[in-house]
Amino acid sequence: MVKCNRLFTFKKILNDKTPMTTYALLDFSDLPRFDAITPAEVQPAMRQILEQNRALIERLTVTSVSANWHDFAAPLADSIEYLSRAWGIVGHLHSVNDIAEWREAYNAMLPEVSRFYAELGQNLKLFAKYKALRESPHYSTLSPAQRKIIDNEIRDFRLSGAELAEDRKPRFQAICEELASLSAKFSENLLDATNAFAEFVTDESELSGLPADVIQAASEAAAKDGQSGWKFTLHIPSYLPTMQYADSRRLRAALYRAYATRSAEFGPTPLDNTPIIKRILELRREEAEMLGYASFAEVSLVPKMAESVPHVLAFLRDLAVKAKPFAEKDIAELRQFAQTTLGLDTLEAWDVSYVSEKLLQARYAFSEQEVKSYFTEDKVLAGLFHVVETLFGVRLKADTAPVWHEDVRFFRIETPSGELVGQFYLDLYARDTKRSGAWMDEARARRRTAHGIQKPIAYLNCNFSRAVGNKPATFTHDEVITLFHETGHGLHHLLTRVEELGVSGIHGVEWDAVELPSQFMENYCWEWRVLAEMTAHVDTGEPLPRALFDKMRAAKNFLSGMQTIRQIEFSLFDLRLHADFDPAGPQSVLDLLAEVRREVAVLVPPAWHRFANSFSHIFAGGYGAGYFSYKWAEVLSADCYAAFEEAGNPFDPATGKRFLDEIISVGGTRPALDSFRAFRGREPQPDALLRHSGMDLTVLTQ
Repeated sequence: MVKCNRLFTFKKILNDKTPMTTYALLDFSDLPRFDAITPAEVQPAMRQILEQNRALIERLTVTSVSANWHDFAAPLADSIEYLSRAWGIVGHLHSVNDIAEWREAYNAMLPEVSRFYAELGQNLKLFAKYKALRESPHYSTLSPAQRKIIDNEIRDFRLSGAELAEDRKPRFQAICEELASLSAKFSENLLDATNAFAEFVTDESELSGLPADVIQAASEAAAKDGQSGWKFTLHIPSYLPTMQYADSRRLRAALYRAYATRSAEFGPTPLDNTPIIKRILELRREEAEMLGYASFAEVSLVPKMAESVPHVLAFLRDLAVKAKPFAEKDIAELRQFAQTTLGLDTLEAWDVSYVSEKLLQARYAFSEQEVKSYFTEDKVLAGLFHVVETLFGVRLKADTAPVWHEDVRFFRIETPSGELVGQFYLDLYARDTKRSGAWMDEARARRRTAHGIQKPIAYLNCNFSRAVGNKPATFTHDEVITLFHETGHGLHHLLTRVEELGVSGIHGVEWDAVELPSQFMENYCWEWRVLAEMTAHVDTGEPLPRALFDKMRAAKNFLSGMQTIRQIEFSLFDLRLHADFDPAGPQSVLDLLAEVRREVAVLVPPAWHRFANSFSHIFAGGYGAGYFSYKWAEVLSADCYAAFEEAGNPFDPATGKRFLDEIISVGGTRPALDSFRAFRGREPQPDALLRHSGMDLTVLTQ
C-alpha cells in the first residue's frame, strides 16, 4: 500500500503513536477512492477515526494547552474535517448508490457518528476553551474569518446543549441520535415506496400523447423486467412526462394517486412515514424546550438571516397577498380551458399538469417537448460552462477520477493561467438506487493546511432522463434550470477564496442565504445569447430558433402565480409545523396542512393526498423550519441579477467581478446581509422578484 501523506499529517495532528490501519475511506491524500472504498470497511474505518478524534479532544482540553488558534482551534478543525470527509463519502454513497450493502453500512454507523457530534457539541471543556479564546487578547489578533469561526462555534455549542445540566445531556444526545436515524429512515422509506410501484400498460391506445422517447424508455423498462408492453414508474423521468402529456386520464390518475400516497398508510406499513413524522416533531419540540426556546422554529432561526418567526410569517403572508390574485386568475383560466376546450367538466388534481401543457401549447404555440429536443446533453454542458467561464473568469475542463457509477463525469476548474481552483463530480441521471431530487454536496472544502491550499471538490447530483436508443440525452428546459441551480451551489463552494474551513464556501453562510447563488444562476437560462449557444436539435443539430425562444420568454411566467402560492403553502406549513403545532395535541399534521391551504391555496388536492409523507426537504434534508429560505433567497437573487440588468449586460465584467468578490467568494466570513449590501449598496428590495415573476398588480386591472 502507498503511504498516504495526509494520513501521516493526521497522525501528527493526533500525536498518536498507535499504528493506524490504512483504509481507502481514510485516504485523504487526494480524491476519494471510489474504486476501492467498500461497505465492509465503513465500520472499522469510522470507529478508528472516531476514536482518534476523541483522543485528540481529550488532549486539547487539558489546561496545559493554550486557548489560542494555533494550539487549540486549528488542530481541532483539522481533525474534525477528516472525520467529516470520511462520513461525507459514506453519506454520499448511501444517497447515490442505495443498495442493501451501503444502506446497512450507513445505518450501522449513523448512531455512533451522531453520538460523537452530540458529545462534541456538549463538551463543556471545549466550550470553555472557545469562550476563553474569545475573551483573551489573542482574539483581537485573529483574522475576521477566524473571529467569525470562534463566534459561530460558541453559538453552536449553546444550540448543541453545552450549557445543559449534566444529568440532561444524555437525553439531548439520545434525541440527536434518534433524529438522525429517523431522517435516514424517512428518506429510505420514500425511495423504497417509489421503487415499489409500477404501472404496466399493454393497451397501446393508452400511450396517446406521450413523447416517443418516453414511450421507448417505458418499453425498455418493461423488457428489462421480462414483461411485454410498457412500464411506467414514479421516478421523475417517467412520472412527470406521463402527467404532462398522457391523454389517458386513467393512466394519469393511477400514477398521481400512487405518487401522492407514497410512504403513507395506504401502502406497506414498514414504509409508512406517518409515525416517523410524528416522532420527528416530538423530538424537535423536546429539543427546543431543553434549549430554552418556545419552538423548534425559534432554534432554526438562530443561525439564519430572518429575525423571528413572526418576521418570516409576515414575509410569507405579504408575498401571498401579492401573488394570490395571480394564482386565482391562473386556476380560473385552467378550469375554463379544461371545460371548454378539453371537455373536462371537473379539473382534477391529476389533470392539472396535462391541462397546463395543453393551455401552454394553445396560448404560445409550442410544447415543452418541442423545446426539449434542442437541449442535448453535451451542448447544454458546454453552454453552462461557457456561462461560468465568462461570468467568473475561470476555465472548466474534463478531468479523470475514480467514480461510483459509469454515468458519473468529473471536471476541474482552473484560472486562465492554469492554476487549479477546484473539481466536481457530475451525476446527471436517475437510477433506482439514487434518492430523488437534485442537490449539491461537498467532498472537500477549501482551506489552508501545512502543505498549502487544499482545493475544494463538489458533488453535483440530478435525476434526469438518460439517453434512449442511439440518440444523446435531451433535457427539458426545467431540467436545464435545475442544472444551473445546482451549479450555482457548486460555484459557491468551489470559487470561495476563504482559507479557514469553518467559513469557507457555504460553511457558515446563513441557511436562508445559501440559495442566493443557485437561484441567481437560473436567470441565465432565459438569456437568448446563452440559449443560442447551448442548444442543438437532437436530430438536425440546429440551434434553438429565435421565434421559439421568444415564445418561451412570453410563456416564462405562465402560471407563476400558482407556482408562487404553492411554494408559500409549503413554507407556511413547514414553519407553522415547527412553531405552533403540538404533535400531542388534538390537531393532526393533515389538519394543519388543510388550515394553511384554506389561508393561501387556490388548488386543494384530494383528501387522500399525503404530501407531508414525502416532504423530504424538512424531514430528511435539513430544511426543517427553513423551507421559506427558497423564497427569502429568491428576493436576494432577483435583486442581485437586477444589477446586471441595470448594467445592460448579463455578463457585465465589472458587475460580475463585484458579484464574485462580494457574494460568491467571501463564504461565511460575514453576515449575508452585509455581503448583499456590499454588492448592491443598499438593502434588498422585492421589486425585481415580482417583476421577474410577472406579478405586476397593474396587469390584473387591464
